Amino acid sequence: MLWSKTATVLAQIRPTSGPHEIHGEDEGFICNLDDFSSRFLGNLASNGSTTQSSTSGDWFAERAIDGNRGLHEQYKGGCSSTLAETNPWWRLDLNNVYSVSRVVVTNRIDCCVEKINGAEIRIGNSLENNGNNNPICAVIPAIPAGESYSFSCGGMEGRYVNLIIPGDMKTLTLCEVESHFLRRPTVNTAGWGTANQSTTYENLHAQYALDGNNYSCTHTDEQSDPWWTLDLMTTYSVNRVTITNRRDCCESRIDRAEIRVGNDSDVSSNPICAVVSSIAAGATYSYSCRGMKGRYVTVNIPGALKILTLCEVGVYGVVLHYHVQILTKVCYRLFIKTLKNHIKLWKMYIR
Repeated sequence: MLWSKTATVLAQIRPTSGPHEIHGEDEGFICNLDDFSSRFLGNLASNGSTTQSSTSGDWFAERAIDGNRGLHEQYKGGCSSTLAETNPWWRLDLNNVYSVSRVVVTNRIDCCVEKINGAEIRIGNSLENNGNNNPICAVIPAIPAGESYSFSCGGMEGRYVNLIIPGDMKTLTLCEVESHFLRRPTVNTAGWGTANQSTTYENLHAQYALDGNNYSCTHTDEQSDPWWTLDLMTTYSVNRVTITNRRDCCESRIDRAEIRVGNDSDVSSNPICAVVSSIAAGATYSYSCRGMKGRYVTVNIPGALKILTLCEVGVYGVVLHYHVQILTKVCYRLFIKTLKNHIKLWKMYIR
């Protein structure tokens, strides 16, 4: 049992922004499964605020984050519920941007369990369409009566967690929603790497996309398939990439640029995170990469007679070759301590 628990803890370790995040923690607190889950993959939902598209009776939005899954006291206000309407939705505001590991949804137990079928879980930072245009984490196929199902979001970043059921005459009922996070907001790691580009026009060097100044930009010559690449020096889990377009002219040159993330130094070999449709002059757009893993982040424009100009590139993610060894040592020390205690108790028992 002890070996099983220790192995389970180590299997659940996820990368965070650095070893400093565990300094000063109580060893038992880190390695205990329940405490580990609440501290490192903790449920943030109860600290947020909620709203929904409509409210049926006193089935208010906040009922879904009150810690009561409504399994025994449903009619005393254990669940949230909208009216029957078109595209009903419920939204949780985490009050900060988090990297979300998973969302847990508890379905009602009394009846109508099929009403949750087809609900979309969306995570992001936009309030466009009440947050219902944010990227989809998962679509709920079904949840049995009174059950809690967990949906992996792979570290998607966002302040808002939405559930919405597309369609007419739908009712959204939630008896509990939990939002577990991997880590607090990631930082822009782009400036820690080195940049290169296919060609350089005059003195508009690749590193200008990393200098924090939106007025200094990179610029390639006019060529076939121009590219710009960032070497992060180690493998990261990349949540999103931001690109700032030039503001003086020619903003359409960025159209159809591909953002790639991977470990292959060959520019065109890594998988595509996103394709830039367009970016307004001087604007900064964000593209979700959903935890894609890679050392290299590349922006390239396929085609002949193209020019690639980037006024700033941001890469938000966390390093992957993280401190598993540190946590392994900590949990091993706890395991040995616990084992010694069990041996002591066993010796007392057999006397």
